[in-house]
Amino acid sequence: MHEYNLVVTEADENLRLDLFILNFSKAQGLGYSRTFIQKLINDGLVSVDSIVVAKPHYKVKSEEEVRIRLKEEKVRTVESENIKLDVVYEDKDLAIINKPIGLVTHPAPGNYEHTLVNALLYRFKELSDINPDRPGIVHRLDKDTSGILVIAKNNVAHLALTEQFADHSIKRRYIAVVSGKVEFDEDVIEIPIGRHPENRKSMAVGFGKNTKYAKTIYRTLKRSDKYSLLELEPFTGRTHQLRVHLAFLGHPIVGDTKYGKNDKFKRLLLHAKSLGFIHPRTHKFVEFSSALPKEFMEVVGPIDKIKPAASPVKRKIP
Repeated sequence: MHEYNLVVTEADENLRLDLFILNFSKAQGLGYSRTFIQKLINDGLVSVDSIVVAKPHYKVKSEEEVRIRLKEEKVRTVESENIKLDVVYEDKDLAIINKPIGLVTHPAPGNYEHTLVNALLYRFKELSDINPDRPGIVHRLDKDTSGILVIAKNNVAHLALTEQFADHSIKRRYIAVVSGKVEFDEDVIEIPIGRHPENRKSMAVGFGKNTKYAKTIYRTLKRSDKYSLLELEPFTGRTHQLRVHLAFLGHPIVGDTKYGKNDKFKRLLLHAKSLGFIHPRTHKFVEFSSALPKEFMEVVGPIDKIKPAASPVKRKIP
């Protein structure tokens, strides 16, 4: 067990506990993300004046002693694999991947092979190692979701991208085919999401203490009697957010066997169409996109070129 002992200064007084530790991490170059720090706190590995504080929002006070304990876990070696990748763009800091369906983003217990990470280790000489179990991975797509992912080649790029995801300045657009004729041309879905109270492997909307704020913007591109083609813009990034929000509206994504109703279509019709962000080195806004898979046209027919839509929500781009 490795430990850090910190003393709160007057300048740090009234900071949230997770932000206090995050600032320490940045100053020391430790590379801990805010999510990682919040997990440490929730797991009871952070104490204030020798008392465990399991609340990331706790406000620290001057002269308090904060102790952080890090478990020394055995890191399982992830082997490289020669898996074909569709690399849309690459430079010294990052790579843009067009992920196919069926490919898991990163290793997890019981699944340490045949993932995107295995493929990245084979394809690239250098990847960020902030999370040694997930080199290069800044964000993820579900196994059954295809589309654009950004990969970090170094820790500076990783942290810069992570901050943009955290402050919601990343511009993400998804395309989905959903069941039924969606009524509105565009709307905002703003409903909290948390673990399903009975099925812990699934997510659900709700307003309990363990749910988190979730917001999705959608625009209807095409309608038929049975299906609607939507452009989706997730403001937040909760697990299965788009799938849960649309199922709650009564328009589950076609092919969604988890949140749909006995839908046996051959794939989930959800595609990460484009991703835009401030480049970590040039500090200029860049955006990357990929073509829709052929399965979308099989359901909704020919699709005209999709043009970017003005978002109902004003974004703050750093």
